[in-house]
This record gives sequence, C-alpha cells and structure tokens, in this order.
Amino acid sequence: MKKYFLILFAAALLLTGCGVGSHTVVSGRADEAGVVFFADRSQPIEVTIDGHTYYVNSVKDSAFKSKRNIKKTADNMIVVKPGQHDVRVRIKGQVILTQKIFVSAGDTKVINL
Repeated sequence: MKKYFLILFAAALLLTGCGVGSHTVVSGRADEAGVVFFADRSQPIEVTIDGHTYYVNSVKDSAFKSKRNIKKTADNMIVVKPGQHDVRVRIKGQVILTQKIFVSAGDTKVINL
C-alpha cells in the first residue's frame, strides 16, 4: 500500500511539473511621446499640436534641475504619438512659437520658450 501511494505521489509530482502553454514577454518603448515647455516663469500657455489645442502651464526653467528626468514629472506634459508634429504656442493670444518637431517613441521633447 505504501508503494502504491509513493508511486501515485511521484506520478502526480511529475505530471504537475509538465507545464503546457506558451508565455510571451514583450518589452520596448511605449508608443507615445511627450512635449514639455520651459520658460523663465510658469505661465498659462495655449499649445496647438497638429490642429489639437491644449491649455497647460509652462515649467519654470530654474525649477528644472539638470540630469533630472522630466518625463512623467511635469504636470504640463502633452502626450503625442511618435513622429513629426506642427507646434504653435500662444501666450495671451500672441503667437510666440511656430515650429515643426520630431519626437521618438518613449522620449520627451523639451521646448524652451
């Protein structure tokens, strides 16, 4: 009887070790990019990117520490698809910047005003 339980236990142990199925691990950069605007002071700005308008605040330039990762830390980061974009920035109705930019997947473009 002990041999029977021992053989049954060993068989169960062997069968549970046989995993069936496939596992996939995907890694890489997210299919999004960010755009952040710096100025000498924090102020409300109107940003138009490819015809879509956003209302954000610029980041005060002195508040940014060198070598600090700006991605996901600025409240005013605008998330866009990777690629080329037409950007227009207005402050109090006056256009202060018109520029074509290119952003790569997972990167953040920092634009100084």
